[in-house]
Amino acid sequence: MDDDLRAAAETAIHQCLDLGDDESLAVVTDDKRAEIGEALYAVASEVTDDASIVRYPPASQHGEEPPAPVAAAMREADAFLAPTTKSLSHTRARGAACDAGARGATLPGITREVFVTGLDADYGAIARHCDDVLDQIGDAEEIRVTTEAGTDITFEPGDREFLADTGDVSEAGSFSNLPAGEVFVSPEDANGTYVVDGTMMPYGLLEGRELRFEVEDGYVTDISDDEVREQVEAAAEEVGRDAYNLAELGIGTNVGVRDLVGSVLLDEKAAGTVHIAIGDDAGIGGDTDAPLHLDGIVTEPTVWADGEVVDLP
Repeated sequence: MDDDLRAAAETAIHQCLDLGDDESLAVVTDDKRAEIGEALYAVASEVTDDASIVRYPPASQHGEEPPAPVAAAMREADAFLAPTTKSLSHTRARGAACDAGARGATLPGITREVFVTGLDADYGAIARHCDDVLDQIGDAEEIRVTTEAGTDITFEPGDREFLADTGDVSEAGSFSNLPAGEVFVSPEDANGTYVVDGTMMPYGLLEGRELRFEVEDGYVTDISDDEVREQVEAAAEEVGRDAYNLAELGIGTNVGVRDLVGSVLLDEKAAGTVHIAIGDDAGIGGDTDAPLHLDGIVTEPTVWADGEVVDLP
């Protein structure tokens, strides 16, 4: 294991999990992410004699349930880390593990570059930045985001709370997504235009391309890009209008992410950016269950909370 992998793994084990020498840890990984899983296991083994690693073939889609022995390992451990190709975040296995008191984090689609970059950060500082942003926007009735590229959209959280993903999973039953660092809400309503100029699937880093979305009464009504539109239309064949739900407003707080790399997992956490998502919000405080959650990263935004400019990290 090289120094970069070790440093990132140490951040996850020590800063995020705060793993104790009397605790058990299950590392869940698959054949494509084994290098990262092995790094986490190696560092954890230096802390506790009760570390284990479980490896299985990559799943075919996000949210697919892992094999029963994997689910059992997560549920029976004090803590877990899951660097996998497809996300375990919204699986019953992950939920059951946290309900049983296990704490941990998923690292869906993690790559070496994202792991090393996103975890090369002071997660105590990230938590403080989250708290600072929450202090400014947590009670706002209206959030407005504007950019020189043409974004001008207003969100109304309503009765839904802003949440923070700080990467701190030191408390029993707590859960995070690593790399971490964002404050987010599933708004009850949204209206306006947003222009994605950072990162969005299926493209990754857009590099000069701009994707425009029109939003009315909480639903996306027009998508400028054919490929993104086709993704949403395919989901709409299954769930109808819910596929067009304006699902999330997020603000990145990870000051360790200095440049976008084309990974949504990492880039949405970059400090000073905003991300806006279409589709499913059931896992983040909303009530829409859809087969996609499509984030787009907006760079260099100005964020307003009830008319006051928010000081972004």
